[in-house]
Amino acid sequence: MKRKDTAPSPERLAILEKIKEYEAAGGECFYRDLEPDPPGRSLEPEEVDFLKTKLSSKWKRFWANRLANYLHRKYRRELKMQVVGEENLAGLQGGLIVTSNHFSVYENLAVKEVVERLPKKRRFFRVIKETNYFLPGMFGFLMRNSDTLPISSNRKTARLFGEALEKILRNGDVVLIYPEQAMWWNYRKPRPYKPGAFFYAAKHNVPILPLFVTMEDQDVLDEYNFPKQAYTIHIMPPIYPDPAKSVRENEREMLAKNQELVDRKYHEVYKI
Repeated sequence: MKRKDTAPSPERLAILEKIKEYEAAGGECFYRDLEPDPPGRSLEPEEVDFLKTKLSSKWKRFWANRLANYLHRKYRRELKMQVVGEENLAGLQGGLIVTSNHFSVYENLAVKEVVERLPKKRRFFRVIKETNYFLPGMFGFLMRNSDTLPISSNRKTARLFGEALEKILRNGDVVLIYPEQAMWWNYRKPRPYKPGAFFYAAKHNVPILPLFVTMEDQDVLDEYNFPKQAYTIHIMPPIYPDPAKSVRENEREMLAKNQELVDRKYHEVYKI
């Protein structure tokens, strides 16, 4: 009987080498993608129903959310998700922006695990890249039809994005924005943040809920023949804008506070 090949994926090994290269270069390299974007184009305003108000959008959203809930249950078990710091969710009643590290196509399910523990039921929106809207298959279906907010290079679509975000936060719902921007596969360290999440939190006077997901190798291999990860989701105290300060002052200070919290958590958990 032929033995199963357990050699690490050459594709993933190449990505790990690229991570080392970008990490050493620093600066803007921290925001560079490791894998090429899927084929895409500028997203036209009529192509996206941000709030899923049309009947056809509602129907597709229903099935997309059924699929997302199935994946959540599946990967909750497979990734052995644990939540630490749930006491920091107490008192969060209105709209909020969640930040988290971006290292897997599945880690937004770890954020979903936290959102479902909030004091009241909320819709959970995720900001995505424009090109992800054009993905094929199951992931493309989810990107187009679950509660996602694609950032578009089209000015009219970008304006609709801003209007939708304001309504979502005013309605008391939750938006996930990755301040690290690019996804770095299984990267454990915090990366420098882009200001977008903090600008929107300051502009709309809502808190940031900082999350940091840490990983531990399991004894089983994933599809790339690397150890499958176990996730621990750390919920840190919410960060509120100061009404006495300007949007830009709050943006800078909230970003710095979020970065400080995740840097501290990284060193605490990994003993580095």
